[in-house]
Amino acid sequence: MKAILVNVPGGPENLQLVDVPVPVPGPGQALVRIAASGVNFIDIYFRIGLYKADAPIALGSEGAGTVEAIGDGVTEVSPGDRVAYTMARGSYAEYAVVPAATLVKIPDHVGFDTAAAAMLQGMTAHYLTYSTFPLKAGDTCLVHAAAGGAGGLIVQMAKNLGARVFGTVSTAEKARIAREAGADAVILYTEQEFDVEVRRLAGGRGVAVVYDSVGKTTFEKSLNALRPRGTLALFGQSSGSVPAFDPSILNAKGSLYLTRPSLGHYLLTREELLWRAGDVLNSIDAGKLRLRIDRTYPLADAASAHRDLESRKTAGKLLLAIG
Repeated sequence: MKAILVNVPGGPENLQLVDVPVPVPGPGQALVRIAASGVNFIDIYFRIGLYKADAPIALGSEGAGTVEAIGDGVTEVSPGDRVAYTMARGSYAEYAVVPAATLVKIPDHVGFDTAAAAMLQGMTAHYLTYSTFPLKAGDTCLVHAAAGGAGGLIVQMAKNLGARVFGTVSTAEKARIAREAGADAVILYTEQEFDVEVRRLAGGRGVAVVYDSVGKTTFEKSLNALRPRGTLALFGQSSGSVPAFDPSILNAKGSLYLTRPSLGHYLLTREELLWRAGDVLNSIDAGKLRLRIDRTYPLADAASAHRDLESRKTAGKLLLAIG
């Protein structure tokens, strides 16, 4: 089978399309024939070596396809089931062996591309808005990269929960996309100081929560945009890691809360996985949640997908079409 592997961490040119044997599922595992794989910043973090893994490094943390075979003891799925998953590396490939407990069945009217696009970013948006800071009617929030794949879903979920949503974007076209997702106000951070504008929009008090996937370049101003006892949920670092800082700054800025969550800690049980994935996929199936798939690439062109994602010129989800 064909797969993308990284032998030496580095740039997109280090993504190698290679022939490898089709894996065999062991106990508790399933072999999935991959139809579509999501492309995410976590893949870039593994490619460049920010997240450590032994070489050759398999990439791709979410996929959708068909169960081909199962190992001993598997009861969650059967051969022929249409499934999707996340939090298991290796979806940049024609086949992947996946822990069966991570697989969820795809609703009949949801395609493989949609399911692959929904898993990581959809459940990320879900845990942020339902669990990390559970939004309720009347809350205010700020969403960075509001036209991106995760950002657009956070905006929609926040609006569905009754919150008032502000978003930051880099261009007028991305502002249009964020407004279509439901943002009440959109700030072009290339033209305005977003913390100043957010406080103005929030009546001078700041927002209850900032959902920040950007990191280094937004961190301090994200804190400035919060109300007293507000929460900064820092769930990514597309601009780089936040430098070391004195925690007393959280006190000085209003007894703020800071958390660095990740999806795995919000999928601690299969029941939690089925709840989150079910909410996301069923909302898509019912038309309550809209995915924006920006571009789709063949597996052999995974390097171009990484370059486009790193350039921040995309607005929505990037996919690899495989099967």
